[in-house]
Amino acid sequence: MGRLRLIGFAEGVSLLVLLVIAMPLKYWAGNPIPVKIWSWIYLILCLQYLYQAYTAKEEYNWPYTRLFIAFLAAILPFGTFIFDIWLKKQNV
Repeated sequence: MGRLRLIGFAEGVSLLVLLVIAMPLKYWAGNPIPVKIWSWIYLILCLQYLYQAYTAKEEYNWPYTRLFIAFLAAILPFGTFIFDIWLKKQNV
């Protein structure tokens, strides 16, 4: 579970950097390089997060709805942070 939370934090931060820093640099400053770099970083972390969520589902016998929520959290800004808080409240 610790790996899921750690990767979730990194994935959430990478998505925010992509949306808040890299995208404005691309469209307002005309510099597409940060988007290329951060989109790959986000993609790798997102895939790792999805893998860790599936591993946690198998290990802790999660229902498929919880796994779906974890997958949804990966693509929403602040989603992994909110999902992590929700997991802590569920004592998982």
